Amino acid sequence: MKIKNIVAIQSDPINTLDVNTDTTLLLANEAQREGYKIFFYQSKDMNIKNGKIIAKGEYYKIEPIKKISRKIDLDLSSVKFVLIRQNPPFNLDYITSLYPLISLPDKVKIINSPIGIMKTHEKLFSIKYKKFMPETIFTQNYSEIIKFKKKYKKIVIKATHGYGGKHIKFIKDTIKKGEIENFLKRYKHVMVQKYLNGVKKGDKRVFIINGKICGAIKRVPKKNSILSNISQGGRAYLTKLNTKEIKITKTIAKDLKKNNIYFAGIDIIDNHLSGDINVTSPTGLKTFMDLSGLNLSKLFWSKLK
Repeated sequence: MKIKNIVAIQSDPINTLDVNTDTTLLLANEAQREGYKIFFYQSKDMNIKNGKIIAKGEYYKIEPIKKISRKIDLDLSSVKFVLIRQNPPFNLDYITSLYPLISLPDKVKIINSPIGIMKTHEKLFSIKYKKFMPETIFTQNYSEIIKFKKKYKKIVIKATHGYGGKHIKFIKDTIKKGEIENFLKRYKHVMVQKYLNGVKKGDKRVFIINGKICGAIKRVPKKNSILSNISQGGRAYLTKLNTKEIKITKTIAKDLKKNNIYFAGIDIIDNHLSGDINVTSPTGLKTFMDLSGLNLSKLFWSKLK
């Protein structure tokens, strides 16, 4: 089958994407400028028919967003690129949506690699970078959380499969047993970390494209918050990396490239890897462009030609 000049984007519903901040739309708009047709679909609308991977979705024009086709079936083996841009949680539904994409022919470039995403869990992959991180445990056990709290006093509990600054608890006083047990019941598995005082000054989101550091922004939490995510009210500023931050990022970037992760974002707090290695739908490129005037989506596509 002849490859068509199409970028198929596996995404959350397009009407949920913020045109002012969304990285997916920035990437789509640049691809459109490069002459590609843009096709959006959701993972729930991907079907396997007679061995073919068929996505039901629509063609769009970007800036302003305008649907230019009715809902149609598209054979994904006929497109030039598939961008996996749906948000976590990285649950069984998410994993199931990756398996069909693995069977697409090599001539279809998938960003990021489905196998790479499976191998690079956004929090659990950080286990191998213990020396760069604050003290951290992963657990489903309430008693382990209690022991950790007694040792480090102030702790942060994150749902292992959460994202975007959601499903996070900061505990500095007495633990409320029922509250934590309910959190565990709801999210099953958690990451627990020693609280870093430096989080008050913000974190750094570092952008990695094709194994290279391409830029960074600093995100500062709003007053009385530890959450620096823009979606949680954080404010962004342009920033540079120090020597230690460059060492951390280069080490991780090398491993990501080995796993065929083309585009990623990692978060650094007070010279520590936070444990978040964003590979499913990294964000922040639009904010970086607004602050720096540099459009990294151009670099993104230039490295794929």
